[in-house]
Amino acid sequence: MLTSLTTVWNRVFALLGRVSMYRVVYVSLAALAVIALVLSLFDLVGPDPLELVVTLAVLAAVCVGVDAAAQRVLNLPWRLESSLITAHILLFVLSPTLDLIGLAGIAVAGAAASASKYLLAWRGRHVFNPAAVGATILTILSIPWPALGSSAWWVGTPALAAPVMVLGLAVLWRTEKIRVVAVFLVIAVAVFVLRSSAQLSALGAPVELGALLTQAVFSSPYLFLGAFMLSEPLTLPPRRWQQFTVAGIVGFLAGWPIPVGDMSLGQERALLIGNAVAFAFALRTAVRLTLASRAAPTPTVQELTFRVQDRLSFVPGQYLELEVPHPHPDARGTRREFSIASAPEDLPLLRVAFKDGTSAKPQSSFKKALAAVGEGERLAITGVWGDFVLPKRDAAPILMVAAGIGVTPFVSQLRHLRATGEDRDIVLVYVASDASELAYRADIEASGVPVLVFTRDRPADLPPHWTWARGVRLDAEGLVRIVPDIASRHAYISGPAGLIADLAPALERARSITTDAFSGY
Repeated sequence: MLTSLTTVWNRVFALLGRVSMYRVVYVSLAALAVIALVLSLFDLVGPDPLELVVTLAVLAAVCVGVDAAAQRVLNLPWRLESSLITAHILLFVLSPTLDLIGLAGIAVAGAAASASKYLLAWRGRHVFNPAAVGATILTILSIPWPALGSSAWWVGTPALAAPVMVLGLAVLWRTEKIRVVAVFLVIAVAVFVLRSSAQLSALGAPVELGALLTQAVFSSPYLFLGAFMLSEPLTLPPRRWQQFTVAGIVGFLAGWPIPVGDMSLGQERALLIGNAVAFAFALRTAVRLTLASRAAPTPTVQELTFRVQDRLSFVPGQYLELEVPHPHPDARGTRREFSIASAPEDLPLLRVAFKDGTSAKPQSSFKKALAAVGEGERLAITGVWGDFVLPKRDAAPILMVAAGIGVTPFVSQLRHLRATGEDRDIVLVYVASDASELAYRADIEASGVPVLVFTRDRPADLPPHWTWARGVRLDAEGLVRIVPDIASRHAYISGPAGLIADLAPALERARSITTDAFSGY
């Protein structure tokens, strides 16, 4: 059963990975808006069709206008999708209307949301979820001026529950935040049920747990809040345990709104507190890099060495998100994730690597733009994330499985172990199309770990502790054959999601499995 789930997970991730995370979020929200419009024709949701259309038009115009103006003043790349995502989220959080004063309030919320990306920011990164900021400011303004309206979260209705689940799942699958949002949902629903049960009992009313559970899941905004707002990577801390902590805090505060003066500490305010906790965990900064040099470790792999201009810390095995602004980006956008190939001890130099395009597979607009970056030019990384890190216990035996350029996080880890003098029981299985595509041979050889090589042709001059698989096919059966003690090892695999799916039956035998799937650039 676990093997099947791992296989399905990685097959779907490979499919969704063809589109940028931001495009998946925008398309999902746009689809949800269309569904809501259709449902409104049959009076299955609160707003009527014209209210939805007009409100979205106002929000889109304001968010796009404010973002465009701010980005022009600050000389930043224009991100239309970001503006439209904010507008669509606010459509479902605020109360759509045709009233002119109400539309003015909606415009204020949209402007505040977009402005918060630049005013409530730290070194180029916004601290709070923009839509939550906009909704909160409008709610505060509605205390002296009720006609402006406030947050309504009308998305929490049974008619939209199924679409939110399906489209939200696509977003969470792409952002790899299913477990984090699951923690939020379990806590939010449990707290809501406990709170409602206590209130009903105090009033002497009967308590029906089934009805309360149904209400919490299908008639509350928890699904939407978790899938489309809490899951935003830019306002989550880098490590998974930190993300779970934030999810728990937001879940508790969302499930048990606390009165604060004339308003309650409801959904969006709960999220803002979670954002603040996330910011305290790790100050998210835009780190400036200068391209120092280029190299070609293999005929199809490019390595970039940057000099870091700001303070940066990372754990070997983590990845960064690199932004390369360029005109007319394709569906994958202007940002990409790269595993760090250097060790923390190599700073201020930082290395990443990527595979060149081929004639059979045209290059993305991002890769073309990255190829045009010259030495001395500056770029920025938007943060460092990931839990693809080795276990803390030195005695834990480890299996590393790398496919092609997926070897980069292992190179970072092996360089770190060598620099710190740590001796660990590690076996590396290295898969490449042919011997010429074995990147970072010198780094891996210097680590001294045993390496099992899978290539079509026999590599020349293999070190004594390297072994060519001699035509053994790397599938689940082949992996068990060459690593007979896999059950005693913690397995780490980095490579295409399809390979991870193929090896799932063998990897499930390991003591644990940690994956780092990617789908190309």
